[in-house]
Amino acid sequence: MEITNIKDCLKFRLLRKIKPDLEKAGKSLDIARKKISSSETALKFNIANFTILDAYLAMFHAARAVLYKDGIQEKSHFAIFIYLKEKYVNEIPLFVLNLLNVHRVERHEVMYGLEYEPKKEDALTALKDAKLFVKEIERILKV
Repeated sequence: MEITNIKDCLKFRLLRKIKPDLEKAGKSLDIARKKISSSETALKFNIANFTILDAYLAMFHAARAVLYKDGIQEKSHFAIFIYLKEKYVNEIPLFVLNLLNVHRVERHEVMYGLEYEPKKEDALTALKDAKLFVKEIERILKV
């Protein structure tokens, strides 16, 4: 089973329709901003894995804000990427959308991988990319 579009995500309940919720969208964006801050703190202490995890969580919560605004609940991190790529490719540059997926995979490796040892450069990249991604989400949500 290959899931490649929103229709598939809805069919397999990786995404589901809900009532649009601007309050939850705002809260999720607030969490994204806090995760940027905690990612910066982890970087100051040279804790690359926490920097990467919080940078990704910033991106996740920013993306989730868009879904809440649109009336979509996620049940899969990958489904969020599919949704944004299909619905927002004309509003958010594709390379920025792809950052979500790149760091989703990296987050998985940090959490569950047996071989990956992130370096400071990896953490710096994750944080830089998260800031860009959150900024793009704020731009399209006009906040």
